[in-house]
Amino acid sequence: MEERDIFDIFGDEFENHSTKKKRRMEDVEEQIITDNESRARDLLNQLEKAVAEIEDDEAEEPEIVESEIVEISNEISVREEPKNDENINFGKTFREIPRVQILSLPAVGCTHQVAVPPNHTYVPPERRISQDALKFPFPLDGFQQEAIACVEDGQSVLVSAHTSSGKTVVALYAISLAFRERQRVVYTSPIKALSNQKYRELCQKFLDVGLLTGDVTINPSGNCLVMTTEILRSMLYRGSELLREVGWVIFDEIHYMRDKERGVVWEESIILLPDNVRYIFLSATIPNASQFAEWITFLHKQNCHVISTEFRPVPLQHYIYPAGGDGIYLVLNKDDEFMENCFHRAMKTIDKGTSLTSADMPGSALHKLIRLIMEKNLSPVIVFSFSRKECEVQAMEISSLDLTDSREKFLIQDIFHNAIALLSEEDRKLPQIESLLPILRNGIGIHHSGLLPIIKEALFATETFSMGLNMPAKTVLFTAVRKFDGKVHRWLSSGEYIQMSGRAGRRGLDLRGVVILMLESSIGADVAKNIIKGEADPLNSEFRLTYNMVLNLFRVEGINPEFMLERSFFQFQKYSTMPALYEKAEKIRIEVENLIVPKENKLLEYWNVKKDIECLQEKMLAYISKPNYIAPFLMPGRLLHIRTQRDVFGWGVLINFRRLYCRRRNLEVNPEFVVDVLLPVSPASYTGRGDIECLRPAVPGQKAKIETVPILLHCISKISSIRVRYPHDLRSDDSRNSVLNTLTEVKRRFPESKGGIPLLDPIADMNINDEKFIEMHNQVQLLKTSIDEMDITKDPLFKDYLEKFEEKQQLLNKLTEANENLRNTRNLIHLDELHRRKRVLRALGYANKQDVITLKGRVACEISVADELLLTEMLFEGVFNELSTEKCASLLSCFVCQEKVESAELPPEFRDLLNSLHKIAKRIAQATLEANLEIDETDYLQSFKPYMMQVVHAWCLGESFFKITGMTTIFEGSIIRCIRRLEELLREMASAARAMGNEDLETKFNDACSCMKRDIIFAATSLIAMIANKLI
Repeated sequence: MEERDIFDIFGDEFENHSTKKKRRMEDVEEQIITDNESRARDLLNQLEKAVAEIEDDEAEEPEIVESEIVEISNEISVREEPKNDENINFGKTFREIPRVQILSLPAVGCTHQVAVPPNHTYVPPERRISQDALKFPFPLDGFQQEAIACVEDGQSVLVSAHTSSGKTVVALYAISLAFRERQRVVYTSPIKALSNQKYRELCQKFLDVGLLTGDVTINPSGNCLVMTTEILRSMLYRGSELLREVGWVIFDEIHYMRDKERGVVWEESIILLPDNVRYIFLSATIPNASQFAEWITFLHKQNCHVISTEFRPVPLQHYIYPAGGDGIYLVLNKDDEFMENCFHRAMKTIDKGTSLTSADMPGSALHKLIRLIMEKNLSPVIVFSFSRKECEVQAMEISSLDLTDSREKFLIQDIFHNAIALLSEEDRKLPQIESLLPILRNGIGIHHSGLLPIIKEALFATETFSMGLNMPAKTVLFTAVRKFDGKVHRWLSSGEYIQMSGRAGRRGLDLRGVVILMLESSIGADVAKNIIKGEADPLNSEFRLTYNMVLNLFRVEGINPEFMLERSFFQFQKYSTMPALYEKAEKIRIEVENLIVPKENKLLEYWNVKKDIECLQEKMLAYISKPNYIAPFLMPGRLLHIRTQRDVFGWGVLINFRRLYCRRRNLEVNPEFVVDVLLPVSPASYTGRGDIECLRPAVPGQKAKIETVPILLHCISKISSIRVRYPHDLRSDDSRNSVLNTLTEVKRRFPESKGGIPLLDPIADMNINDEKFIEMHNQVQLLKTSIDEMDITKDPLFKDYLEKFEEKQQLLNKLTEANENLRNTRNLIHLDELHRRKRVLRALGYANKQDVITLKGRVACEISVADELLLTEMLFEGVFNELSTEKCASLLSCFVCQEKVESAELPPEFRDLLNSLHKIAKRIAQATLEANLEIDETDYLQSFKPYMMQVVHAWCLGESFFKITGMTTIFEGSIIRCIRRLEELLREMASAARAMGNEDLETKFNDACSCMKRDIIFAATSLIAMIANKLI
């Protein structure tokens, strides 16, 4: 079964309700197995009953029925199915539904596929060379020719290729074609910096180009409009007239759709765009490009081509530079071959350097490596670090290197002074500006999110630099291969590595690009291969519901929030897994039917009693593992049986028992009891850290590695009465292996066939006299006696029967899980969350029961930068009415500040403002909880950060940037980013006040915008506007 077979399972969402019910009834009758009449009658009776229940439900909650996208018959099949012996009969459904076709087309130098709507005949595009809309001064690559042919034929296309491979050529051709056809074209990008860069590039090639980023509006009537995706979404929700004239929409860096915070904006925009628009999607390499194209075809009923290539115009060579080493080691050549020998030699170099001298420390190593790169003529080089602080420190560490000649120094200084000419004398003395020129003169640049925007021209870069800005180099250097992602320290993913390393190699300038990884400690060959040779990250949806989305969809005529859910890429991807899930369930069902178990009923009785015993023993174990009972017996040498939720490790030897104190979020100090156990584990799972979650038990027949592993008490499943001796010094392998030999000997002496290793009796030995525990203990003894008296246990073939029965039970459990997965997949994702969000909106007065939006709702639609519900509540409660312009801006800064700084005591006037915010936020949290939506009130309140309140207040009063930077430890660039985002929020708040009819408040918010838009914070924006007006 191919996954495209189910892509039109949504059906026609515009069918009337009675037709749907009739069709569902007919579908069930067709799907019932005809050779089992009694089963058929039962299913039909269940169906009629269920449909009657659905009709009752519809009277109460009509939107549920309107949003259903699957046949009710199949839902009922899952709900009413006996868990153990029946499976979902979806096979016929899969065979009969229309399907999106994926065709593979012949192509040179690339892969060419096309997604075609159901029941459409594909006609290949004509190559109309004589009507070329744009001539290029260089020969086109195969993938460029294929894509341009599709564009010339007026068909949508996704171009998936490596960085710097020339994808922009396709976009340029589409823009020129749109101009020729007298159509408008929209060019969208994920970030404002990329929009600004694209605007400047397009202005050099075309005459009528505009820019819309929120910060800047230039030539909004232009035939080619460059904008952020958020601006496009806003225009779509408001039904902008401009979009009626658009022939093409270009989505640059479409792989950004997997961003957790903002990826949903791409999905909303793509779903809301009209079917007559044609699309160009430019993306880094993504393995599931054809799935994305199928989604576009499903949404807009048009062909969507996929042109992909793994070809790199400039091949890459990947090297490792080991700490303490004297050179770099080639580990992946330009033919994509992993050099095992070179890799192991590099790792041996690291292993030998057990103690680094000061000359071998990372800073010195970086200095030496940069000098080597310059000597080998491998510059320019981008050095990637994974924190802002490291980025600055490492740039300063190599600042003594002089990489430029006198002419270049003069040119750099001239450009730098021109760039800061817009700044005031005081702002030019900012530490970040004064410290930058010396290293710039030496040829060292820097870029991270905390820098002042006007000086973000970087070579030393955090990974924010890999977003898509056109800044290739000959060499890319990674100072580390582990990063902190906000939760844990982890290895770089292959997708992240591909995106950043793709900056190496300049087309037309370099024969090869060089990528170097600095390693301070050895890593496994498999880890290195996964990073360097791994596959690009797939394009997975990060769709999520927001109140702004729901309210805006209430306003749009002809569609509703369910419309968005049905068409999301998230839902589409869930449906794409259905064929595989069905095949899996069907395979298990056949296995269950073919597995005959003798005396199954008696074995089931035995099985149920055994399960009751296990359940009671689990509860008893919770008593036994309490510190007051178990602690007296945790003596060195004691044998303990270890089991986690995932694995059974078996017996180990206790060597230590300790107590750790962990501070919880409520500031209480709670003790955690930990035992250190010598435990046999799989050698392949041991990475040098004794983390039980990362370890695996040794496989039978495999030589185990015995290591000291810290274990929490709840992982102890049995306590033996046996204690053994072990060496005092366990550092050597021989000492630990002697303990392993001792364990093996104990198991030999006490085989499982004779009762196994003796255990401590919880009552007689451990003196547990709790009444509930004794009652459970007695129940276990009674159940064990009843098992001994069962006839089936006396059968000579009992073990054989039981083995088959257990095998069948495992299969039935898998079948239940497979059916549940299939049912969940067929259900509309996020539907429950949508209904709960609707309850919140109704409870707070944003919409009525018929989903008609109120004045409050229309006001909330104006706000998308921050928490629209809380801000709307604050507007309607008059929180801002009596505040000064400066205080309004100060309070609103809590919504846009994202920095984490040490909390300083707020002055009372700002504390009162924050308390007024928290008071209303608590009410919203309460309404959210009452609607059964998950929310942590403490986390919600803490998400509004007050760290910029005083800074913003001072800035609005006219203080200099130099002075406000001294009021906080936040990076200068982060201050600017926060205030720019605040200015965007203030503009939205002014629109919201206008929607309320409150002119005074609208004026107040506009005044706050005006007093913030000055000097260095908006200098880069002014520069762009001046370029657009040809003033400089």
